Amino acid sequence: MKKPLLAVKDIVQITGITTRTLHYYDKINLFKPTFFTEKGYRLYDRSSLEKLQTILFLKEMDFSLKEIADIVKLTKQEQKQILRKHSQTLLSRKQKLEAIMSSLDEYVSGKDIYNLQIFNDSSVLPIQEQYANEARFIYGETEEYKAFEGKLKELTPDEQAKLFSEFQQHMEEVLGKIASCMHLPPSSDDVQQLVAEWRRCLELTMTCNVELLACIAHTYKSDLRFKNYMNQFTDKDFADYLYSAIMHYIDRLSGDIDPAGWNYTL
Repeated sequence: MKKPLLAVKDIVQITGITTRTLHYYDKINLFKPTFFTEKGYRLYDRSSLEKLQTILFLKEMDFSLKEIADIVKLTKQEQKQILRKHSQTLLSRKQKLEAIMSSLDEYVSGKDIYNLQIFNDSSVLPIQEQYANEARFIYGETEEYKAFEGKLKELTPDEQAKLFSEFQQHMEEVLGKIASCMHLPPSSDDVQQLVAEWRRCLELTMTCNVELLACIAHTYKSDLRFKNYMNQFTDKDFADYLYSAIMHYIDRLSGDIDPAGWNYTL
């Protein structure tokens, strides 16, 4: 027959927690010894072991030590009510973690961060909204951007989502076509026609004059986020190539050159 009282080393052997943890729980009045020996050694009875196991269970359920201290004072029925509510909290965390893991897998697989559904359940703004705010900060004073915002205000949220979805799909198709032409000089007629198509794609949302086109081209080249996005279309430096192609396009516009019968409207 084993002794009815358990020493610290017995608790450690039974539960796997450390002596330091036991001493800390004693210090914060979370789990006190049943008795002290004349020499000051801690002793625990069997009912204390049950309380400790409850504490360890609640800690594993992600309750704080302060919350645990309050819960263990309650009846079993009251504890179960709290745990039922906590179950819903853990379910929400599980769903968020699954979304995070999904976004991580997509990012590792090569998907651009702009297209990831992250920060949707966070105090941080979604990436798409961050980009929109950044664009407003950079271009917001231009007449073109003001006209773009005015157009958006006339659309319902569903119509806006449809517009941006179609824009993104079209833009990726055009960029893919240009990337496939990297064996040609950026100034070649084939590439320049695709750049004209790229501009028409941009103008699904807002009018783009030469100054704005140049600003966008410089962003592609100098902003690492856009460089990384562009370079996913090929294993070469597509961002620099696209910058050169756009600048050639702007030179042609500025020089009123209209090869192959193109009709440019500034």
